[in-house]
Amino acid sequence: MTNSDEASLYDVNQGVATITLNRPENKNALSIEMVNSIGDHFAAAQGDPGVRVILFTNNGNTFCAGADLKANQPGVTQPTARHSFVQILDDIIESPKPVLGRIAGHCTGGGVGLAAAFDISIVADDIIVGFTEVRIGVAPAVISVVCLPKLRRADASELFLNGERIPASRAAEVGLVNRAVPRDLLDQEIRETLNKVVRGGPKALAASKQLISRVPQMRRSEAWEWTAELSQSLFQSPEAEEGIGAFRERRDASWVPPTNQ
Repeated sequence: MTNSDEASLYDVNQGVATITLNRPENKNALSIEMVNSIGDHFAAAQGDPGVRVILFTNNGNTFCAGADLKANQPGVTQPTARHSFVQILDDIIESPKPVLGRIAGHCTGGGVGLAAAFDISIVADDIIVGFTEVRIGVAPAVISVVCLPKLRRADASELFLNGERIPASRAAEVGLVNRAVPRDLLDQEIRETLNKVVRGGPKALAASKQLISRVPQMRRSEAWEWTAELSQSLFQSPEAEEGIGAFRERRDASWVPPTNQ
C-alpha cells in the first residue's frame, strides 16, 4: 500500500490492484502530479504477475474533474511530467489485464474519458457526468478518441455541444459506462464483477481485449484470418489445456484466486 498523502493510492489484494485517485480537495483533477502517480501505479500493476485485474476508484465526491484548471498559475512550480494523460488512456486500452472502474464520484472532462476507457465501468447512480469543455471555450478533443466509439452520433452531438451534465443513468443508457447502481450496492456490484473476471484465464482475457479493439477496425477477410489464427493458438496453449481439464474435472482452474474458488 502506498503513502496516504500521494496523489493516487495503490494497493494489491487477492489479485486486484486498486488505484485510488486521492486529491479530493482538487476534485481529483488531472494535474501533472496526479498523472505521474496514476502512470507509476499502472505500470507497477502491469509488471506484477500477481495482479490479475486493475481497479480504478476515487476518494471524495468527484471521481475526476478532468484538466487541472488551477495549474500554470504564476509562482506555482510544477513537477516534471513522467507520463501523459494520452499515454495512460492508451495503456488502459492496450492493457492485457482487464481494467475496471468503480466510479464513486462525479465525472467531467477527462474524467469521462477515463470512465469510458475502462473495460467495465460501474458508477454510483447519484453522480453526474458531463462533457463540460465547451462551457469554458475548449472541446473534448483527446477523450473523443475513447468516447466516440461508444456513442451514437446523435448522443455524441447532444452531449458534446450542449455541455450539460447528465445523471449516471443517462450515461449508462448512451453507453459511456456499463451501468449505474444505488450507492449502497456499488461495492457489492464491483465485488461480483471482479469475482467473475478473475475466473478467466490471463491469456484468454488479454486475447478477448484484443478482439474488442481490433476486429471492428479490420476488413472482414482480414478478421477471419486473424481470429482463426488466434483461436488455434489459444486452443493449443497450456492455459487452455488447464482450463478444459478443470471444466471436465469440475474444479476451478489453477489461475482462479483462492477466495474465488
